[in-house]
Amino acid sequence: MKNLKPQLVLSLREYSKEKLVKDLVAGVIVAIIALPLSIALALASGVSPEQGLYTAIVAGFLISALGGSTVQIAGPTAAFATIVAGIVAKSGMEGLAAATVLAGVILAVMGVLGLGSLIRYIPGPLTTGFTAGIAVTILIGQLKDFLGLTFRNAPIETMEKLAEAAACIGTLNAAALGVGCLTLAILIIWPKFFKTIPASLIAVLVTAGAVKLFSLPVNTIGDLYTISSGLPPFRLPALSLGTVTAVLPDAATIAVLAAIESLLSCVVADEMTGTKHNSNMELVAQGVGNAASALFGGIPATGAIARTAANIKNGGSSPVAGMVHAAVLLAVLVFLMPYAALIPMPCIAAILFQVAYNMSGWRKVADAFRGPSRTDVLVLLVTLVLTVVFDLVVAIAVGLVLYYALLFLKRKSKQKEL
Repeated sequence: MKNLKPQLVLSLREYSKEKLVKDLVAGVIVAIIALPLSIALALASGVSPEQGLYTAIVAGFLISALGGSTVQIAGPTAAFATIVAGIVAKSGMEGLAAATVLAGVILAVMGVLGLGSLIRYIPGPLTTGFTAGIAVTILIGQLKDFLGLTFRNAPIETMEKLAEAAACIGTLNAAALGVGCLTLAILIIWPKFFKTIPASLIAVLVTAGAVKLFSLPVNTIGDLYTISSGLPPFRLPALSLGTVTAVLPDAATIAVLAAIESLLSCVVADEMTGTKHNSNMELVAQGVGNAASALFGGIPATGAIARTAANIKNGGSSPVAGMVHAAVLLAVLVFLMPYAALIPMPCIAAILFQVAYNMSGWRKVADAFRGPSRTDVLVLLVTLVLTVVFDLVVAIAVGLVLYYALLFLKRKSKQKEL
């Protein structure tokens, strides 16, 4: 317990005006990056657009304020999208809120018990496999909006969505496909010439303007969702014994994934800054942030590697930058959220395509196939396929058992040879 001290407290001991200015600039830039991503990830998770911002605001602020990293930026991430969508489809928003609160409790207990170091026992091939699998599920889930398809059914599972997309390919909307391709072009080309303004923000502005100006027959967020602005509403979820029992497996999945993603992000941040994070304090902060996010209408959150890297590259040097990022998003929510209704759905899908590509880790997958270990390749492929075909719970459980079983057999065979 004595080592559970937030990094904010340590950072403020040697804080200066120069650091404040850098944190303010970095926080604003990261907020601009997080804005379209938070909305897109909320929609991919099967919840309303503003709930992505609730998450980035509440969880983002608390995790920065209480966390064990100097530069971690937290919020909704692609890793949770399919999990959240599945929970919402199965248990509704009440079930999601209950699962997220319980996950927060599990994370906080993990931190208090000093379990942050257990991240080292998660095999690399397993992480690469389920991350690539999540990327595939996100891509498949966005085919409908990117192509402007009209589904006859409402599929929930990933393979059902793929089959439905194939069956309904005849309903392809050329205007929607054009908007999606225009978004991808902006996302790819814009950063080559302009690095200060995020490409996703430009894509949102350009495609929303094009759809409005030319009256294109393309669905926008406002066509499919009722958007509300204002402060996140506080609401206690119904935590009956039956609800807790039903969502406990989902809560454990959220907690494990949040722990893995957040601590991996902290490791990347340490390598970029030359600092060292407090993994147990980070888990406690993740627990508090996730529980609070659910209480204020948000969804699960964790450390976001891309946004954390952007924070570092733009001068962020303390948790203040993450808190500023949350404050800026709060201002956007209150004053500008109604304009989100104009964002075309193919634009959101294209942004998520890029998110899926960036998180896929295809280079790590390729390296695994070129490497000498057939065990790593097998675990990676099995985890990837199970994530896509079934779900993350099955994938992680089977992947862990398979990895350590094969490792045990390999050691036994070497002992016999000796």
